Amino acid sequence: MHAKEKIPEHIAIIMDGNGRWANKKGLPRIAGHRQGAKVIKSIVKQADAVGVKFLTLYTFSTENWKRPQAEVNFLMQLLSVYLKKELNHLKGKNVRFLTIGMIEALPKLARDILNKAKLETRENTGLTLILALNYGARSEILQAALSLHEDIEKGKIDKKSVSEMDFSKYLYTSGIPDPELLIRTSGEKRLSNFLLWQLSYSEIYITDRFWPDFDKDEFNRAIEDFQNRKRRFGDVRETKS
Repeated sequence: MHAKEKIPEHIAIIMDGNGRWANKKGLPRIAGHRQGAKVIKSIVKQADAVGVKFLTLYTFSTENWKRPQAEVNFLMQLLSVYLKKELNHLKGKNVRFLTIGMIEALPKLARDILNKAKLETRENTGLTLILALNYGARSEILQAALSLHEDIEKGKIDKKSVSEMDFSKYLYTSGIPDPELLIRTSGEKRLSNFLLWQLSYSEIYITDRFWPDFDKDEFNRAIEDFQNRKRRFGDVRETKS
């Protein structure tokens, strides 16, 4: 792997393929989700080890409520169990925990442990782990636009001077740098309503591996691929990553 200064500051991951991984092995879908949770721990550890500052994981989308109720219930339970189990570890590793999305719509048990994790890690200065939960990018952008409009109507901001930077402050990710690298597992080639504003200039790495088979070596390959890209942002000259 290349020098530390070329490590992406912020990596976002669409963790796809839990169900297909399980089906391929003749297992129930929940087995894929259970194995996927174990992979999260490994990738968080590796991201921290190589010097990534922000890691955002697409954990549960606004569309995922359409899944069978038993599967949704299991995912919410798995989230709570995972965080309860890992909270002390996150604290010990100086990891700060955040969430983006409409958290208020999640079950109370999940909300309580999420809030506890955010509260108890808020002073940590290492890797920031962000879970996108009940998240949808179109909804995020719409709510940001409505909030901006409200502040314009109240005279808090002049509409003639609104910049992209101003607008970004109304998003869930306010104060967080945009991802430089997006990783998507399972070979799918779409954004799936994930961070549509923030991913405008991100490099994209797609692997055919299902998320439960994703490991630190594949994570490192994604970073190495990123390091070999020439990022111009519309210019003819390469910019430093």
